[in-house]
Amino acid sequence: MRETITIKAVEPQYCVVTDVAFAQVDAWFGHTRRDLKMDLIYPESENKKYPCIVWICGGAWLTMDKSAHLAYLCELARSGFVVASVEYRTSNEAQYPAPLMDIKAAVRYLRAHSQRYRIDPERFGVMGESAGGYLTAMTALVNDEKYDVGDYLEYSSRVQAACPWYPPTDVSGFPYPSAEMAAASPESLLLGKNVMQNREEAYAICPVAYVTKDAPPFLIIHGTEDRTVPFSQGQLLHDKLEEAGCDVKLVAIEGADHADRQFFQRELWQRIICFFHEKLGNEE
Repeated sequence: MRETITIKAVEPQYCVVTDVAFAQVDAWFGHTRRDLKMDLIYPESENKKYPCIVWICGGAWLTMDKSAHLAYLCELARSGFVVASVEYRTSNEAQYPAPLMDIKAAVRYLRAHSQRYRIDPERFGVMGESAGGYLTAMTALVNDEKYDVGDYLEYSSRVQAACPWYPPTDVSGFPYPSAEMAAASPESLLLGKNVMQNREEAYAICPVAYVTKDAPPFLIIHGTEDRTVPFSQGQLLHDKLEEAGCDVKLVAIEGADHADRQFFQRELWQRIICFFHEKLGNEE
């Protein structure tokens, strides 16, 4: 059997490129250098620029895999976005503010290469889970130039919308059974000090410490039964942003634990897509 059909080409062709080096950082006790890399999904479209969403994987600042969620990120890209999943240094390599500097370096790189990847440099969103949710909030809220280091410093690292999933937002207030237990926590390893014994310094690296009326729009997503990052952490950031008069919404997923399957359902991703379309604008 033969069939001849006519297909009108109205959608762009999407490309995936992996392991794009966007910055170099110290490695092996400062004796060597290594590349930080990102995976990119972008449309081959010569006549249009697209908003860019930066995705940040979680892992307690101890481990991360930038390629772990590419299946879902492809769906996000096909909804009208360029998507970049970026690597950052974990706590065994460098303490705060190194991971925040890495994400900001990725945003600057993407702006510098916006022509190549069909990005509208004025429309950037950021999204991530857990430790990546923390970095999402920090990237959106912290605009001090001292966190911009490395290359492409002529470009801004600011973003125009943020969607953190189950983010730690005030690590100074985490409930630890004892100071000894706190010393081994991911939060203490990020800070480089016991967060329970250095609460003021711990608070100074938290998203809630950087909320101002100038914050970009936020969509915070958190499970009500989160046993790793308490739901109250998402509530705290929401309330701080709301008190400052910011554009913020908290979506509570009833009964969901940390990184539960509910976060990877189409219903939720459609909400996320609508949020970024609304806040970043898109003609798709």
